[in-house]
Amino acid sequence: MTCLYGLAAGVAAVVFNLSIEFFHELTFGTISESSFPRFLIFSFIIIHLTSLLSGYLLTRGGKEAAGSGIPQLKLAFWKDFGYMPWRVVWIKYLAGLLSVGGGASLGREGPSVQLAGGLASNLAGKLGVVKQKRRPAAVAGAAAGLAAAFNTPLAAMTFVLEEIIEDMNSRFLGSVLLASFIGALVVFAFIGENPAFEIPEMAAPSFYAHLLTPVVAGLSALIGVGFQIGALNLRKKNKDLQGIPDWARPCCGAFITWILGVTIYGTTGHMGVFGLGYEDLSQALHGNLGWKIAGLLLFGKMMATVSCYGFGACGGIFAPTLFLGAVSGVFVSGLCGELGLQLTSEDSVVLAVVGMSACMGAVVRAPITAILIVFEMTHQFTLVPALMLGTLVSQAVAISLMKNSFYESILLQDGHRLKNVIPPRDLRSWQQLPVSVITNYQPATIKTEEYSDLNIPLSEHPYQRFPVLEAGKLIGILTRKAAETSLKSGESPYLEPAKYCQRNQTIKNIQHLLIESTTGIVVVVDEGAENILGIITLHDLLRAQVALASKHPD
Repeated sequence: MTCLYGLAAGVAAVVFNLSIEFFHELTFGTISESSFPRFLIFSFIIIHLTSLLSGYLLTRGGKEAAGSGIPQLKLAFWKDFGYMPWRVVWIKYLAGLLSVGGGASLGREGPSVQLAGGLASNLAGKLGVVKQKRRPAAVAGAAAGLAAAFNTPLAAMTFVLEEIIEDMNSRFLGSVLLASFIGALVVFAFIGENPAFEIPEMAAPSFYAHLLTPVVAGLSALIGVGFQIGALNLRKKNKDLQGIPDWARPCCGAFITWILGVTIYGTTGHMGVFGLGYEDLSQALHGNLGWKIAGLLLFGKMMATVSCYGFGACGGIFAPTLFLGAVSGVFVSGLCGELGLQLTSEDSVVLAVVGMSACMGAVVRAPITAILIVFEMTHQFTLVPALMLGTLVSQAVAISLMKNSFYESILLQDGHRLKNVIPPRDLRSWQQLPVSVITNYQPATIKTEEYSDLNIPLSEHPYQRFPVLEAGKLIGILTRKAAETSLKSGESPYLEPAKYCQRNQTIKNIQHLLIESTTGIVVVVDEGAENILGIITLHDLLRAQVALASKHPD
């Protein structure tokens, strides 16, 4: 079954990546050969039209498909046992194709991981695997997807173990390893054995390159942290944004990207701000990118990626962070050359590669993956010592400035404290945890002013019970049956009494309240018992307990 998961996920990732390349070449590749005024007009139309279509898909069908997808897959692995709805898979494919292929400054690798993991999860369902046992399928698909996206099977394996499972000695190690191998075979069959970036055989770097490695790594880590802070802050503001519909918000990032992209393209002839930017990245790795152009691309790509991700476009951060790190290395090496420091062309390439590993590692916080992914993408063993030193420096800088990785911060921003979802070993410790660890902080509620047409909230949500608010205060629980009865009779609906608790109470306390509740819901309120913070259902409690049992079957 793991072979089937790996094969399906690998094919899906390869098709997804080839589709993006074809679409980007069809759009931006075609218009780049025309006059600059024509490029201005058609690039504006392409990037905004694709952003609108992508935003519509994400808003109407699956907001879980927005962004890179890796935090969502990690959440599905721990909270939903690896289950991911089928609609998220196909929406991720279409929205990612439109966003990245249409010029948004985002990557294809994160979407490949979610797309492949979700496909494997659904394939497991078709093979008769129940929802509670789809974790092996999800991580196998994720590993195969990343291996196929970058042609890096070793890095795919370590990334899944480091970032998604968070256990290098996991019992899923065999499945992840096998699926990564299958994903690599799929790439070999479709594309060939060449690395993602071909660079000429290199001699050992000079003493100056090793001397500048910590400098480039520290700068790249600062750039990665800056990107993380900017994207998270903009993403938070985007959630509270008024006046612009959700489906149109990715256009805000598209417009900023277009302004930056056409400005840099008009002055330098480089289109690295748009899409993946792999053509300019390849030039950086061949020593053919000037340091002043690298500085412009660094600024433009940074602002464009923050804007696209912050405004909710569909795409990942692997490619942008690798790009930012590479041009940072080129900028430093070129600037040092201007100051009289004699660096060879190999030194410039080494510093670019160090920047790639350092920037991505600072954002993702997966140091082993950061080393392996760049090594596998270049097939240059002489780079490994510099990569190790650069990763060490970047991790030290990132950890000192940001408490959590980018993916962990995304989940926290969405109300998911994943470290509390991953259960402890013994039941007593589990029962003494606060109820906040299993609380749903985004419950579907009904306001009393919505009584005039209850069909609207009932059609928008599949739930059977809803907390009812009057002037922002909790007054009871409305069941779907009571709401349907009210719609037929025209009378005010009957409300069940609400059981409530505070978020610092223990899970052991909440078990008794769930038994006493007539609706199977306990509402979590603030200290004054006036504002609702979230809800806990019997399903939330059982799901967390099953997770405890499945992680520690002994």
